[in-house]
Order: sequence, then structure tokens, then C-alpha cells
Amino acid sequence: RSTLFPYTTLFRSMTKANWPTHYFALNSLSGKLRALYLTQYDSLEAWEKDNAAVAKNSALSAELERASVADGELLDSVDQGVFVYSDELSYHARANLSQQRFMEISAYVVRPGHEKEWNELVKLVKSGYEKAGIDAHWGTFTQIYGGQGGRYIVLSAHKTLAEVDNDFLNDKLFEKALGEDGLKQLDKLVQASIESSEHNLFQFNPHQSYVPEEWVKSDPTFWKPKAAAPAAKPAVEKEKAKP
Repeated sequence: RSTLFPYTTLFRSMTKANWPTHYFALNSLSGKLRALYLTQYDSLEAWEKDNAAVAKNSALSAELERASVADGELLDSVDQGVFVYSDELSYHARANLSQQRFMEISAYVVRPGHEKEWNELVKLVKSGYEKAGIDAHWGTFTQIYGGQGGRYIVLSAHKTLAEVDNDFLNDKLFEKALGEDGLKQLDKLVQASIESSEHNLFQFNPHQSYVPEEWVKSDPTFWKPKAAAPAAKPAVEKEKAKP
């Protein structure tokens, strides 16, 4: 889910209500200037119950409505999407993102009727990474609402951008692990299954996030940064300070 609100008002509202549903924010470092707000639910039913609970909380729902109206003049656009996690298409996905600071997001649109080739492609890539012994992590999600059919997003979190540099170096190991025949098969599956793809880099923004307490405890200096001290007022000359 990606939703935009005035983040200070939203954070204060959720904190005041001690709301059990949390979210974290990502700001783009490439592509279109944007902010993504990601919320995780165990099921669509859990999402429904959360929405119903917000609606029943008159104080919270009123504050969220005011925030939404106030934010309208500042936004170029608002978009929402619902994605379902696929363990089969993921690779050593990170369960805890509290220590991560950057996120690569790749979006793939699979050609209609070519899901089989797409699944074979991901399976081949995973086997290549396993064979090469590459320490990589990604989670794959299928978009079920809010976008065109056959759309998948792949999230890969990193603590530093040095890890991204290392990923580029690992490409050689991956190619060596697949071998010439494997690379030919990979290219064939890519051509057959992928209609389009887009890759962008984002950065975690603690100021716009409402994360669980265990995340805050894991790194309070990042997730709960102190507000900047106000600028000091200029000293008043003694002569002017006298009655």
C-alpha cells in the first residue's frame, strides 16, 4: 500500500491512539520524486478489520480525514496498491527490516499467458545464486489490486549502498555459476516472459515512519531522531538591555 499524508500529523495521530498497525516510509533516490508508505497485513481480512477499527475510532478517523484534506494541495498524485507475498518467487527474504536503510524496488510486468516462463526464470535465477553462494535477499510480491495484471514487485533491502556495489560485483559470479548454456536459457526466458521492467532505489525515512517499538529499540538514534534545536537568538547588547 502506498499512501501519502502530512507525515507529522499522521504520526502524531497514530502515536496518540497507540495504534497497533504500523508502516514505514521510503523516499525515492531515483526516478520520479515520491514517497511510499508500506503497511503489512497477515491477510485481506486483517486489513478489513483494521479499516473498520479506524472508522469506529472517531477521534483518529477525524484526524486522518483532516490530514488527507490538508495534504491534497501538496500532492501531484496519490496511488494505492495491494500486493501479496510469494515465498516461491523470493530468495532468503529478510523478515526484519529494522536495520535496513535502503530499498531497491524492481517492478516487472509479465506477458499475458507467460506465467510459466516467468516462474521458470525466477527458479533459474535462484538456482544460480545458490550455486554461486551469493548472499542476496529479496522478497517478491504479486499485485492483485491497483495496477495492471501480471505485475510483480521485488524488494531488496540493504543496510548500506556498499552492499549494492557488491551486488554488481556478484554478477560475474552469477554468470559463471549458470554457465554458457544457463545464460542462453536465462535470456530466452526473459524474452519470453517479461514485457517491461523498472528499477529504482529508495531510502528509509524515519521521520515519516510509524514503526513497532522493537524497531525503535533496535536503533533509537535512527528511528527516533531528536528534533533539531531551534536557532539561538542573537545576544542583546547590554546597553539596549538596560531599563
